[in-house]
Amino acid sequence: MLPSVDRILQQDQVKDLLDEYPRWLVLRAVKQAIEEERIGILSCDHDTLSEEGLSLEYFSKRVSEIISTLGQLSLRRVINATGVILHTNLGRSLLNLEVLQNLVTVASNFSNLEYNLKEGKRGSRYSHVENILCELTGAEAALVVNNNAGAVLLALNSIARGMDVVVSRGQLVEIGGSFRIPDVMRSSGARLVEVGTTNKTHLIDYRRAITDDTALLLKVHTSNFQIVGFTSEVKLEELVGLGKEFSLPVMEDLGSGCLIDLDRYGLTREPTVQEAISKGVDVVTFSGDKLLGGPQAGIILGREEAVRRIKENPLNRALRIDKLTLAALESTLRLYMEEERAVQEIPTLRMLTMPLQEIEKRARSLYRRLRKDSSGNFHIVIKDDNSRVGGGALPLQDIPTKVISIKPVRLSLDGLEEGLRNYNPPIIARIDDGQLLLDVRTLQEGEPKIIEEAIKMLTVNRIY
Repeated sequence: MLPSVDRILQQDQVKDLLDEYPRWLVLRAVKQAIEEERIGILSCDHDTLSEEGLSLEYFSKRVSEIISTLGQLSLRRVINATGVILHTNLGRSLLNLEVLQNLVTVASNFSNLEYNLKEGKRGSRYSHVENILCELTGAEAALVVNNNAGAVLLALNSIARGMDVVVSRGQLVEIGGSFRIPDVMRSSGARLVEVGTTNKTHLIDYRRAITDDTALLLKVHTSNFQIVGFTSEVKLEELVGLGKEFSLPVMEDLGSGCLIDLDRYGLTREPTVQEAISKGVDVVTFSGDKLLGGPQAGIILGREEAVRRIKENPLNRALRIDKLTLAALESTLRLYMEEERAVQEIPTLRMLTMPLQEIEKRARSLYRRLRKDSSGNFHIVIKDDNSRVGGGALPLQDIPTKVISIKPVRLSLDGLEEGLRNYNPPIIARIDDGQLLLDVRTLQEGEPKIIEEAIKMLTVNRIY
């Protein structure tokens, strides 16, 4: 009794869809609607079946619903109301509008990606960011690859393949997505030599581990993991001194990587790239899309000889970045030429350093919007809370914020969260202690109005 594909296609509502969407997409939606109903019939008691699920009107409506989902791109915009600034699941850093404009220009036109305009011959793609990276950090040379895991892998493979790398046991961490430092080291072909204990490592531990097979001393930022209490670790300058004593290079993986002193803005101090370079480290690696606030990239800085070896590694080609990443990274780095401008115009830094007074103002504005449309279905208040940095950076940092707390009066809290998540664009909030929380710190311009419209739609249609 299920209608055929052709019969459904002849319905006026479906014909209208054919004017708006490609035929293959409409056909897929029709077939999916029929298959869903077939599965439903096979899985239920025949006495409970109704003819509504077999009508052409039902299928026309269902095809429209399905195609509204199929017609969307898989990777799309969401609204981050979680208060996690560098939310890995939600794409981490946002790009500045000026950066995006340069990205569009480079993407939609031919460019001098590997062409030296001055000399009229082939050039290097890395030259577009190397000079500015060196100017900002004081490094002798620079290289950029596709992400920081690639940067660590490439550096270790270039400097220590087949030899020993000495690292503190307390720094052998696992970061998000099952990215484990020991696994990356082994994949690079280097041999891992652990020293010290989980909570304490001393300079003598490194010294005792050095042999004729030692190629590198490594220090790793523990990112989203910290040991507190009875702890001790070797300072970078001490490790550099030991490296010079034994003529061994020293490498530091900073993880997030930061170009400004965050404690000036009331945040926990994070080691800067400039500090690492000034202490004489041979190689520094860090991410482009975390505290730097740029696109996904792995940045390698350091002494010219060490970086040259890394550049010449054939593996470099497999990890190289494309023109879009280069365009976005160069534009982002230019903003750092003036720190005040960087803090104001790079979205990640702006959210990190946003004054609480501004947060309160935003929270009150959103509160008024939501109270107007709640229709007595929700209990809405402004509460104190804490935002998080995210992205493995500053794991113990609580950033005071204001959140909108929503408690349904007669409705399902999970249904409210799901309704917001399935809205277009999806609104990602968090549930805590029987309430749905919207952190205004991570909301972008125009998004409070979208949240207002979503709550209003959910209230009117009772989709919760």
